[in-house]
Amino acid sequence: MSSEPILVLRRGTHGMPVTDLAAEIRERLSDHEIRVAETPDEERELIADARIAVGMGIGEELLSHAENLELFACAYAGTGHLPMDALEEAGVAVTNAAGVHGPNIAEQVIGSILAFHRDFFEGRERQENHEWRHYQADEFMGATVTVVGLGAIGQAIVERLAGFGVDTIGVRYTPEKGGPTDEVIGFEDGLHEALARTDVLVLACPLTDTTEGLIGEEEFVTLPEDALLVNIARGPVVETDALVSALRRNKLRGAALDVTDPEPLPEEHPLWDFGNVQITPHNAGHTPRYYERLADIVAENVKRIDAGEKELENRVI
Repeated sequence: MSSEPILVLRRGTHGMPVTDLAAEIRERLSDHEIRVAETPDEERELIADARIAVGMGIGEELLSHAENLELFACAYAGTGHLPMDALEEAGVAVTNAAGVHGPNIAEQVIGSILAFHRDFFEGRERQENHEWRHYQADEFMGATVTVVGLGAIGQAIVERLAGFGVDTIGVRYTPEKGGPTDEVIGFEDGLHEALARTDVLVLACPLTDTTEGLIGEEEFVTLPEDALLVNIARGPVVETDALVSALRRNKLRGAALDVTDPEPLPEEHPLWDFGNVQITPHNAGHTPRYYERLADIVAENVKRIDAGEKELENRVI
């Protein structure tokens, strides 16, 4: 067994205990000692010997106790909450959980699109009224889907769109990298031209200075009136007042929102009351397989470190 333990910090995610994460890592790395910290004092004590730590975050105070740390495996895809300068100065590599959410968020996107095109909402209403009366549904095949953000989640969405007979446009910071979509454009290069032929707009991008307010009044004017908006990115990527205005003026087929601005969405907010708006409470990222996929990443990187390799999966610094 390796003499240098792997430490799992005490904060879990999505209501799942970190002992479950430790069990998944232990299953993959049976020749390593996996320790779980249950208190702040225990974290400070155990991290002194740890070569690798896994957790949602690590503060500078805790980092100051890490004498042998080589890798902090962040359990989130985003690392903006981490003291990156301090970690880099300490010579600690950082990896993230990019890709862990891909399958479940992609399934949510596909489900939302089909629900609107096949009008399951009308079907549910008629079921509740015990009413057997046909209604007109649409087809998704032949649509043009624009996916903003071609990271792990965006790519997972595009992969699942492949069997539906649709055209795809990808929007990313570096369009020269290409992508799995039929076309790839940049944020400032032809966005409105793409929106003008978009039937379904999927937002799967991080929230940055570039993407904050990306879809506002002008973009809703450009989108066709029967376009569907699906936002599983962050609420502020869409200007909420502009979205409400477009819905009130029947300038959209509808919106599937897993994120909103503000969030949580206040009880009295008008978005709750639109019949063509589907709202889920930032739930798309929830999956019972989260720790399984995270443990796969951690275990692979531990094996690479043990072998003296510098190239790590999902390395951030």
